[in-house]
Amino acid sequence: MLRWVALVLVVVLIALQVRLWTGQGGLRDVWRLQQRVAEQKAENDRLKKRNETLSAEVEDLKHGEEAIEERARAELGLLKPGETFYQVVEPAAAGRDDADAHGH
Repeated sequence: MLRWVALVLVVVLIALQVRLWTGQGGLRDVWRLQQRVAEQKAENDRLKKRNETLSAEVEDLKHGEEAIEERARAELGLLKPGETFYQVVEPAAAGRDDADAHGH
């Protein structure tokens, strides 16, 4: 009789171990969720840094005329009254463009 009880307990223990390792909510799922949490934290950190950079840029644009002027010059090509625009063309680039235009 004692052997049967011990055998039943061993079978129950094995069944519980299998469920713990492979069943829903088991250790495998916990490890998978921990990995997803770590990935999400890394993504959140990346987005937080991006948001801080954008927020600083917005603040600079709201309060700093230099940032607005720099952006207008770089993106829109704007000049102040009385300024002259000079465009420098590299000789090597010009020679290469001529060769491309003639099909060489």
